[in-house]
Amino acid sequence: MSSPALSRSRWQALFKAHPDAIAAGVCALLVLLGWFTLDQGWLGVSLLILTAAYVIGGYQNTLEGLGTLWREKELDVDLLMIVAALGAAILGLWRKEYYFIVDGGMLILIFAISGVLEGYAMQQTERSIQGLMSLTSDIARTLVDGQEQMVSVAELQIGDRVLIKPGELVPTDGIVTEGFSELNQAPITGESMPVEKTVGDEVFAGTINGNGALKIQIDRSPESSLIQRVIRLVEQAQTETPPSQQFIEQFERGYAKAIVILGILLGTLPPFLLGWTWEDTVYRALIFLVVASPCALMAATMPALLSGIANGARHGILFKNAAQLEAIGKVKAIAFDKTGTLTTGKPQVIQVMAVEHPDKLLQVAAALESMSEHPIGDAIVRAAQKQGREWIEAVNVLAEPGRGIRGEVEGKIAVVGKAAFVQAQAANCPESIAQHSQQWEQEGKTVVWVASDNSILGIIAVADTVRATAARSIFQLKRLGIDRIVMLTGDNQRTADSIAQEIGIDGVYAELLPEAKLEVIRQLQQQYQSVAMVGDGINDAPALAQASVGIAMGTVGSDVVLETADVVLMTDRLEKLEYAIRLSRRTGRIVKQNIVFALSFIVILLVANFTGNMTLPLGVLGHEGSTVLVILSGLRLLKD
Repeated sequence: MSSPALSRSRWQALFKAHPDAIAAGVCALLVLLGWFTLDQGWLGVSLLILTAAYVIGGYQNTLEGLGTLWREKELDVDLLMIVAALGAAILGLWRKEYYFIVDGGMLILIFAISGVLEGYAMQQTERSIQGLMSLTSDIARTLVDGQEQMVSVAELQIGDRVLIKPGELVPTDGIVTEGFSELNQAPITGESMPVEKTVGDEVFAGTINGNGALKIQIDRSPESSLIQRVIRLVEQAQTETPPSQQFIEQFERGYAKAIVILGILLGTLPPFLLGWTWEDTVYRALIFLVVASPCALMAATMPALLSGIANGARHGILFKNAAQLEAIGKVKAIAFDKTGTLTTGKPQVIQVMAVEHPDKLLQVAAALESMSEHPIGDAIVRAAQKQGREWIEAVNVLAEPGRGIRGEVEGKIAVVGKAAFVQAQAANCPESIAQHSQQWEQEGKTVVWVASDNSILGIIAVADTVRATAARSIFQLKRLGIDRIVMLTGDNQRTADSIAQEIGIDGVYAELLPEAKLEVIRQLQQQYQSVAMVGDGINDAPALAQASVGIAMGTVGSDVVLETADVVLMTDRLEKLEYAIRLSRRTGRIVKQNIVFALSFIVILLVANFTGNMTLPLGVLGHEGSTVLVILSGLRLLKD
């Protein structure tokens, strides 16, 4: 049997966690007791019990209503409900019809229960969003001189090495340096299937390791990790009010004043104009105050918008605020940056043509390029490694910026670089090699020439490859009704046209500086009004800021771009853009449905009131019930 102290602490914890629910429960019990004792003829006891119900159920709402009236000089729904309840009590005492007091108690009870339900419904949205917070780990297992040490994630620094054992939560972003495993990235990116990770791959904090052990090296500070950026952006989204909600709030302030004025007129004129009794007049006026209150209308927007934000976060899409969730569904034109957005942003070896021996061609090129830090050199080294080619380390290496690199490989002078640089140091230049080089360049590829021992070995074509999902994503966006899709790039026109033709882009703007990209966005806005810009680099930031909706690639995107953009695709998956637009449009439809439903229900309740078929408790039940239904309607988006 639990001790009294333990039971008391449990009740205290429960009251702290759900004081509104407990107050509503006590209020309900008191209203029922007041009704029962009144029916038994115990008038004094009933009035005391019902007074207690009024105080317990209406105390918090009275404070909030008076606070709004004092601070903002505005009437709100809380105060209207309390006035209606007190009006019923006064009417009951005046007419000695004490069941009116019970009606007022029922009004306060139903209003309190509705508040509990509304709070619970909104908590579902907040829990879904705040669930991101639980994806972070406080400690990490670092490797120092081969020894494991448990340290706080806040103490980690760039360059530290971290061991992640099977089944553990990844504590911070980093690059895999050793091991192979499958990671569950669903909490961060929304991907349903585990993703394979091996040496060179990036892992994200908050993802869950599979059956293999991984060693990673931290490449960014823990506070800059993807999950931390997600949390900051979502917190920001919750604090900002979208235009639709601002309009509703402005409307509510004027509407509440109008309701009070009409309530006063309805409570005084009908006996003179329509011959109503004063009892019926005041009672109908009180019901009018209740059923005409815009609770459901006020709840028509934000639950749906917050649910949409939470839904997007689960699917790897971050909306910085609800306004951008609304705006992206109205976009008529989209401009894409090329490098890092439509393409992977990492040059890759596309084709190799050797005079005689392809193996030797790659070995010599990799031997020299392994000593270089140029992205094209990295692509050649990765290609050689992928094919299992081994090479002897080059010596006496000398790089000539903008031209190429030379050195000794297996005792022979070797050169890698542009055509003129390599041909100047080689005796032969086969015609077939020169023709293929010219053709590849016309296709927008970068051609690397390789020579050794005064002889041309061949050429290597390197290009920034198009994302595998780019063409499909462009096709899906067109099916959604996007009027125009263009590409903006600082690259040459030939390369840009080749990529645009491959993936189905409508128009190309090439060889652009950042200010030129900004001007293109302005031109598109003059024609299509609502224009989105998708980018990842610092040079995209001005255009992203100018666009109606700026969309950043979350993983490869620079910090400036992530701060400037309105929407972030967390894992750089272009297909998520289609989902974001669909989500926005569905959210908009739910908001419109909620507004129509709320207004319709108010009209129905008002008609029922004026035809004399409405009681005060029934009016409160209809009014608050419609509010709860509107909130639950908005929360539908959480289930997707």
